[in-house]
Amino acid sequence: MKQIQYNRQKAVAYAKQWAFSRNPKYYNFDSVGGDCTSFISQCIYAGSNTMNYTKEKGWYYINGNNKSPSWSGVEFLYQFLIQNQSVGPYGIEVAQTNIEIGDIAQLSFDDKTFGHSLMIVNIENTYSLQGIKIASHTLDSYNKPISEYDYAKMRWIHIQGVRIY
Repeated sequence: MKQIQYNRQKAVAYAKQWAFSRNPKYYNFDSVGGDCTSFISQCIYAGSNTMNYTKEKGWYYINGNNKSPSWSGVEFLYQFLIQNQSVGPYGIEVAQTNIEIGDIAQLSFDDKTFGHSLMIVNIENTYSLQGIKIASHTLDSYNKPISEYDYAKMRWIHIQGVRIY
């Protein structure tokens, strides 16, 4: 297995293209709990061009009925990215000051479970939430300051790279 770079520019370009609409290649999960994490997975896929088809623990999308839990589930995406030792993108949880464009933020609204995923698309200042801009689905947005969200907890996932065969 070898490692390649995650293409942050392609991930952000995808986010910009599809932030206010839906790519017809993917099922729209808005009516069944929200499309946020599926959208973020689409962005990550645009920047990695690699899926992990391992049942249960992988990260893949074939269609709306044949996908991994990590494709559209907030906690499952986090677990996949942080624990992935196999094919596909992988990352680590980092401090706010260590994020880059193309990385992921996840929000908890109740201080218990994380329920929203966002793509970092612009960074003016990593020390200020006002200076970190995101893209998201469910509440469709692009280049929105993350400071405009009301949340209990936030975590940052830095994508370190992509493993391929």
